[in-house]
Amino acid sequence: MEAFPSSLPFPFSYMFNAATSAGPSASLANTISSDPWMDPRIWSRLPRQLLDRVIAFLPPTAFFRARCVCKRWYGLLFTNAFLELYLHLTHRKRHWFVFFKLKSPKNSFVYKNGGSSSSSSSSNTTNIWEGYLYDPYQLAWYKLTFPLVPSGFSPSASSGGLICWVSEEAGPKSLFLSNPIVGSLTQLPPTLRSRLCPSIGLCVTPTSIDVTVAGDDMISPYAVKNLTSESFHIDGGGFFSLWGINSSLPRLCSFESGRMVHLHGRQYSMNYSPFSVLAYDVVENNWWKIQAPMRRFLRFPSLVESSGKLLLVAAVEKNRLNVPKSLRIWGLQSCGTTWFEMERMPQQLYVQFATLENGNGFHCVGHGEFIIIIIPGSGKALQFDMENKLWQWVPPCPYVQYGGEADGDLHGFAYEPRLATPVTVLLDQLTNPFQSFGVVN
Repeated sequence: MEAFPSSLPFPFSYMFNAATSAGPSASLANTISSDPWMDPRIWSRLPRQLLDRVIAFLPPTAFFRARCVCKRWYGLLFTNAFLELYLHLTHRKRHWFVFFKLKSPKNSFVYKNGGSSSSSSSSNTTNIWEGYLYDPYQLAWYKLTFPLVPSGFSPSASSGGLICWVSEEAGPKSLFLSNPIVGSLTQLPPTLRSRLCPSIGLCVTPTSIDVTVAGDDMISPYAVKNLTSESFHIDGGGFFSLWGINSSLPRLCSFESGRMVHLHGRQYSMNYSPFSVLAYDVVENNWWKIQAPMRRFLRFPSLVESSGKLLLVAAVEKNRLNVPKSLRIWGLQSCGTTWFEMERMPQQLYVQFATLENGNGFHCVGHGEFIIIIIPGSGKALQFDMENKLWQWVPPCPYVQYGGEADGDLHGFAYEPRLATPVTVLLDQLTNPFQSFGVVN
């Protein structure tokens, strides 16, 4: 097995660094050499197909470390046979999160950078986006870079191992889908309607891509209104719709949060003033409102998806009643119209949380059994394990320096690392039409 030369350049310029401490290498080497199960005479004779199968089961961080062993292991990521093997294996789902340091928006989740035309990422000065991958199982942070993402784009959604980037300029919105693990970037056609800061919903499966863009219709160069939504769809069966599905939004709706949550073929978003939940059936192309629980007493509500359920996380304040302030989690029942309270933050912990939050608000993101609650401007976040009923503070991200509200805060998305996302091939086949794509009435 040929040694991996240090002079061979990496095809992707992203970084994948772990915030972990290394023990003494000498003692580790002695332990391995004295273990008969690690005898190289045994491992060197394993069939190549069996080795590939073992490597395919490695978690992403271990896989990228293993790529440094030799040329062949390094090139596995570009080998069709290995990628086909990886896709056919059943992998344990990794309910991770990816965070970006973004300037806090005033009325939208599509972030601005004070009018500058450069990238909104305030964590660097080279116009290269940085992301921070968080593993809630090991409480570990990893750093990713996105050198292929052009300036003037911001992350807006995530699904199926892909992150959606949306253009910040007013007008028809351009979108990219990127896989940060392998460094790929695929472009979608621009939307048909001009918008300012719309909400983006994304659903990616192994055989289809659905994107929903809603709200902030530009009715003039100086005014916007939440009037319509438009949808993009493409699947392996050959059916595609390039923003050809349009729908009218409910009256008096507001998308201040800017994000959508996809669940069972529907997109959900918080509606403000008063609080309610906007729901959109992708197949039926229909919008409606769901009344929020205790809507008169909610503070900073957020929608998250957790283990196949739609959850609403919010602080509750009943100033006129003898009810202590609290942070609660509700779940939407199967009927789709009523909520039930599932969890409540312990009162002693809520006192600490409220002191740090200090009325400045918080935002949440959920994935699998985990919910992360981020307190802007403090560098603090809480993690709640729904299965084990465990609350704990998230260790600070070692790659982020906090310099106040103007410097930006961490905003996160649910993310499942994947070495291959073959559905993007469907978009690559339409690359040429996309490049000449124009607005069609």
